Amino acid sequence: MMKVILLKELRGKGGEGDVISVNDGFANNFLLRQGYAVRATKGNLKQLEERRHNIAKREETRVADANAMAAKLNDATVKVLAQVGEEGQLFGSIGTPQIADAIQEQLGLEVDRRRIELGKPIKQVGTYPVAISIYRDIKGTVSVEVGGESTGEPEMDEESVETVEEVAADIASDAEEAAVAEDAAAE
Repeated sequence: MMKVILLKELRGKGGEGDVISVNDGFANNFLLRQGYAVRATKGNLKQLEERRHNIAKREETRVADANAMAAKLNDATVKVLAQVGEEGQLFGSIGTPQIADAIQEQLGLEVDRRRIELGKPIKQVGTYPVAISIYRDIKGTVSVEVGGESTGEPEMDEESVETVEEVAADIASDAEEAAVAEDAAAE
């Protein structure tokens, strides 16, 4: 096990400035290479103590922003349109990318689709509460209203249906009128 100091939030492990113990392989192959952490040496721990005040300020700002975003999401309803078949069944499904796009377009809030806790894709028309993990344990719930257009054959009333013979007769009479008008113009 290796002790490291996190430089940014790592979901499920901790936040900036936290000292955690992780497997050597995870630390060497991911955390250190990707810039998520540094080794917890005496020098780095001393620097961490000097930076604690700045880290605490940034953390307060992040928590305040996350709470504000959660408040906006809790009162919001976003609409997602999809093609609907018989009995309200969707063709395909609504997943986290569509929900993230709808939140961006309708509410103007940037939400990472990986933080949307959908469970399984939505496959029916209706309204669904969807949880969004914003920051650490701060979550918001947005109502997603799924609706759409029926893709069944359009129904026609009997009066608007014309037979092929009626359409052909209309075309023939239009052609006759055009011929008469052309002859009159030639004289």
